Amino acid sequence: MSDENDNQRIRKPLGLKRSVDAGEVKQTFSHGRTNKVVVEVKRRRVLGKPVSEPAAPPPPPTPPVAAKPAPAPRPARPVPVGETPQERVRRLQLEAEEERLRLAEEARKREEAEAREREEEERRRAEENRRAEEEAARHAAEAAALPAGEEVVEAPETAETETTAPALRSDTMPAARRFTPVERPEPRRPEIKGKKKEEKRAAPIDAGKDNRRSGKLTVTRALNEDEGRRARSLAALKRAREKERRLQGGGVSKPREKQVRDVVVPEAITVQELANRMAEKGADLVKALFNMGMMVTVNQTIDQDTAELLVEEFGHNITRVSESDVDIDTSEDTDPEETLRPRPPVVTIMGHVDHGKTSLLDALRGTDVAKGEAGGITQHIGAYQITTKDNSKITFLDTPGHAAFTEMRMRGANVTDIVVLVVAGDDGLMPQTIEAINHTKAAGVPMIVAITKSDKPEYNPQKIRERLLEHEVIVEAMSGEVQDVELSAKTGAGLDKLIEAINLQAELLELKARPDRPAEATVIEAKLDKGRGPVATVLVRRGTLKRGDNFVVGTQSGRVRAIIDDKGQQLKEAGPSMPVEVLGLGGVPSAGDLLTVVENEQRAREVAKYRQEKATEKRTALAPTNFDTMFNNLASNVIEYPVVVKADVQGSVEAIVNALHALSNDEIKVRVLNAGVGAITESDVLLAAASKAPIIGFNVRPNAKARDLVKRDGVRMMYYDVIYHLTEEVAKEMAGELGPERIETVVGRAEVKQVFPAGKKDKAAGLLVLEGAIRKGLFARLTRADVIVSATKIASLRRFKDDVDEVRAGLECGVVLEDTNDIKPGDMLEVFSVEERERTL
Repeated sequence: MSDENDNQRIRKPLGLKRSVDAGEVKQTFSHGRTNKVVVEVKRRRVLGKPVSEPAAPPPPPTPPVAAKPAPAPRPARPVPVGETPQERVRRLQLEAEEERLRLAEEARKREEAEAREREEEERRRAEENRRAEEEAARHAAEAAALPAGEEVVEAPETAETETTAPALRSDTMPAARRFTPVERPEPRRPEIKGKKKEEKRAAPIDAGKDNRRSGKLTVTRALNEDEGRRARSLAALKRAREKERRLQGGGVSKPREKQVRDVVVPEAITVQELANRMAEKGADLVKALFNMGMMVTVNQTIDQDTAELLVEEFGHNITRVSESDVDIDTSEDTDPEETLRPRPPVVTIMGHVDHGKTSLLDALRGTDVAKGEAGGITQHIGAYQITTKDNSKITFLDTPGHAAFTEMRMRGANVTDIVVLVVAGDDGLMPQTIEAINHTKAAGVPMIVAITKSDKPEYNPQKIRERLLEHEVIVEAMSGEVQDVELSAKTGAGLDKLIEAINLQAELLELKARPDRPAEATVIEAKLDKGRGPVATVLVRRGTLKRGDNFVVGTQSGRVRAIIDDKGQQLKEAGPSMPVEVLGLGGVPSAGDLLTVVENEQRAREVAKYRQEKATEKRTALAPTNFDTMFNNLASNVIEYPVVVKADVQGSVEAIVNALHALSNDEIKVRVLNAGVGAITESDVLLAAASKAPIIGFNVRPNAKARDLVKRDGVRMMYYDVIYHLTEEVAKEMAGELGPERIETVVGRAEVKQVFPAGKKDKAAGLLVLEGAIRKGLFARLTRADVIVSATKIASLRRFKDDVDEVRAGLECGVVLEDTNDIKPGDMLEVFSVEERERTL
């Protein structure tokens, strides 16, 4: 029993009485954190009998703040006698408002009382902290002033007390105390300017503990040198690690090894692009070139040899690439036989002008396209796809038959599988018919002869077959291999036989293409649309063209924004042998260019930029290279006839430029200053005014700003919608045989606001007159987005329900136009008078 009492006595926390003066200080920190710190005072050792001093009484505990009782609810008011429901509601509202105000006032008073209590608590804590700091400073000063050999009693830790206390009790020596020797204070050294004096820090109380989860900040930790900085900056950490590396390695850290790269260098590259491929700074490359004696900028192009010197100087490996590596060459890219799938045939209809090519295609399509062409002749290359009765598809290309459109016919022959040669049975073989035969033979394409206009009395197919023998075209009726079909586009006779002949020829050819690959297409036609931008009509040769594909076509690059078929429907993709319109080009390409889909936009830009540089070099090579050549041209007696050509599509531009050049001879030649696609702009007018050249507009009109410049500078405008009218007029001017001059004077302009039927077939247009006046019987042009839709006359002019001869600006009227019903709201009507007079040169 006595052993158990002894054990219980030993388990009690023991300590040395009156060995030190201890006190407890409560500290406050930011974010509401508090900490209690025990302040211990060490005493000097006294020789002789120790005199016990009374321990300092601990500070009185803070009395807890008594919770205030909740306010008693207010007694309800007596209900008045005879109160109506309205008065009762009003009374209850007043009582609720008074109760709310009373509660708010009581809450405000409570908050003020709590704030005062918090301030008193803060003041009390601050006073305790100040006293503790003064006491600690006083004891530190006493310890520093001790003479040599003196020792100060050290406060025992809790763990030490528990282990040493039983030994002290069991020891026979009375009043024995433990003293810890204190290091002798070193003499003070003079402070070095610019450096702070190092202070001795006490070891942390919780030095041996795992304080990873400890979030409290103690005084010891706050004063500790290693843990004093709670968050070190990234730069400080880097400096510390670099210092450790220097101490471990015994010197400055080794520089990182330079990475050697394989740099692909084309024949010409900019300094910045070369720097990007080498992963170097552009300024460093410019500096190296400066040391070589070359003054360049980062955007300047250098040749392959200079780039090789730079790459070797910076320690990289060079890989040279040739032009074929930069450009895309698909001539040797063949698809495996097992990946090929059947595709529809591409049929081109060729022949002489007015032999019924477009009418035949209209009969096949069941549409009416011929009336939409100016003068009834095709001047654009059209691409259509039809579905036959057996659900097979055939793609048709309609080419112009006029002599000026030679290149367009040649292009049609090169991209086609089968050529249908249209010959009028009452007219016979004409120059463009013979030219189409030559193009077909040059392209190595099979031919089908369609002898049209079988409904006319002058029809003589046998004569056509005999004439074809002169050009080595032997039809089956003459024991040859070329199929011939007699038909009439007007009555529809023989159309089924033509479809059968096309299908038979397609089966013999076994037309196949691989659909699951990046698309390749040929540009049939290209134009600049005012609302949609550059638009290209393409024929997909192989692969599948999808929306979102990156492509390069000629010197232009782009991304497929929309795919539209010949019926105006938007598609997500287009397969082989399908003619579609593509939107999303960076510029208007040339007809006949090859569209190739590439892997990304960067590759497309790279190829397009390379092709543009090559085209610029080619133009520069053709230009006069020295002053002698220029003076020789000036000294020659050849008269130049300068013109500016603008047309609606790229094919028409090519045809007009070629036709004008064909008019040149040894005495006079045409000089085309600029030829482009789209409406006539201010830059075209300024160029024509500076060169005193006329502007030839083919199916286009000037915009508003260009019209003002035309009036101001007096530039001569020549508008045409049929190409042989253009060539005849220019030929007359060049030869001096001009006849009477046809002068057009614009009388007025109006905007179509509404279209409504007038009679069985005609349409009437409701107009708002913008400029001048509209007169009955004058010539008129209907334009849509500055492109001429039709040239006509004003057949009828009405103001309300009355027929009038003239309607002036600001008024509304209704007109009926001759020979046209293609009117839409938003179109512009330009009315002009024509005056013929003798031309003066």
